[in-house]
Amino acid sequence: MEILIRDTPEAGAKVGASVVRKIIQTKDKPVLGLATGGTPLRMYKVLIRMNQSGELSFRNCTTFNLDEYGGLPPENKRSYHYYMMSNFFDHTDIDKKNVHLPDGYAEDLRETCRKYENLINDAGGIDLQVLGIGANGHIGFNEPTGSFASRTWVKILSKQTIQDNSIYFDKLEEVPRHVVTMGIATIMESRHCLLMANGAKKADAIRKMIEGPVSASCPASILQMHPRVTIVLDEEASYLLTFKDHYKWVEKNKLDWQLY
Repeated sequence: MEILIRDTPEAGAKVGASVVRKIIQTKDKPVLGLATGGTPLRMYKVLIRMNQSGELSFRNCTTFNLDEYGGLPPENKRSYHYYMMSNFFDHTDIDKKNVHLPDGYAEDLRETCRKYENLINDAGGIDLQVLGIGANGHIGFNEPTGSFASRTWVKILSKQTIQDNSIYFDKLEEVPRHVVTMGIATIMESRHCLLMANGAKKADAIRKMIEGPVSASCPASILQMHPRVTIVLDEEASYLLTFKDHYKWVEKNKLDWQLY
């Protein structure tokens, strides 16, 4: 794991954008796995500025989003389809035919999950998967005690995740209980993972993910077994890390080609 700690979420967003830029600039047809939420939103704003200034193009990119709520049509303002279009895709030069999100509104959710896995395979796999982390350690919507061998499938949200996500809805009862999400095994097959987290609320999950045992009780801890993971944190999210000073020392002594 590569641990990068910055003073502010804004500084972390710039680092995350630099990781995305490096992948795009080193691949002919980059395949990006994208995430939603408040943390990547800052990074998307940086990437939009890069695109609009001519520094970076998404024209040759293919994207796959991690997850989507079940039962929400794409035009619903709470859907992740709406989030991605309004906060990122509509402001870049990406070809919309190369944009893929799970269909949580499909009549047959099981079939749409199988098709999504096939689409990822047909694209040659994911070069960079952007991730957030839940306060309970979930990645995607893979909740604690779920299988590390899971594929894109229909999952039931935990009570904690429903509570956490209720800030995006008018009422707690409006938060969907079911989601379509990439599975842990799908995420682990990506060639590079970029996980970003901000705020003290995520600190315990970050500590367990990086320094705790690999356990399904903290799904994100499986990333310890991934060959290429970059974790970008602000100071608050990193405050419980035992080896925090060591991570900063390592970054300070990197070779030029290892920097973003």
